[in-house]
Amino acid sequence: MSKTLLLALSLLAATVQAAPPQHVSVVYDLYRNGHKLGQVTDTLTREGNRYTLVSETRATGPLKALWPGSIRLESAGVVTPQGLQPAQFKHARSDAPHKLATARLDWKARTIAYQYKSESWQMNGLEAGAQDQLSQLYQFMFAPRLPTDFGLQVVSGRDLKDYRYVRTDGGTLTTPLGALATQQFQRITQQSDDKAVTVWVAPARGNLPVQIRVSEDGVTLEQRLVRASIKG
Repeated sequence: MSKTLLLALSLLAATVQAAPPQHVSVVYDLYRNGHKLGQVTDTLTREGNRYTLVSETRATGPLKALWPGSIRLESAGVVTPQGLQPAQFKHARSDAPHKLATARLDWKARTIAYQYKSESWQMNGLEAGAQDQLSQLYQFMFAPRLPTDFGLQVVSGRDLKDYRYVRTDGGTLTTPLGALATQQFQRITQQSDDKAVTVWVAPARGNLPVQIRVSEDGVTLEQRLVRASIKG
């Protein structure tokens, strides 16, 4: 086999995403404006073409009064050749169960049915490729390739927002898994009060999100990887 053909095959292999994982378990330390707030535990399970994704945030230490209970996000849907396609998203607080927010995505009708407290309403205009607040972070592990610049709709428990991300070299981050080269995805904000989101993913770890930063209303929350388990 010629050297040219070997090089071509190696380049092709580098661009093809590995088979999506069946189980991902990740723990992050959570910081609020630089101060340790608690931990975030994410668990993703894939069975066939269906997935469930759960994220639980618990505060600890002196800042526990900010979040006396736990915050639980749940995303469930199917895995397609383009990645995750959420069918339902939930946002719950253990200290305020009446504030459960649910969004159900109907891909055939292109609608989202919301329910919050005693209110329910429907929104039209669901677009292909839309993600929810949680699935957007793990879509990088399931997408066929890492995009350089992309837009998508992001569904929360009560609304639908347009996001656009741009990819840059994220540098090398020191993590409990070792020094990892990363790619950084940063949301391009249009208004001063838009939520700023930055995600660092590690290609050597199947594009696992190893650091996440969200800034809004003068508060910056940052998740830093503590440990992770990925099973194919």
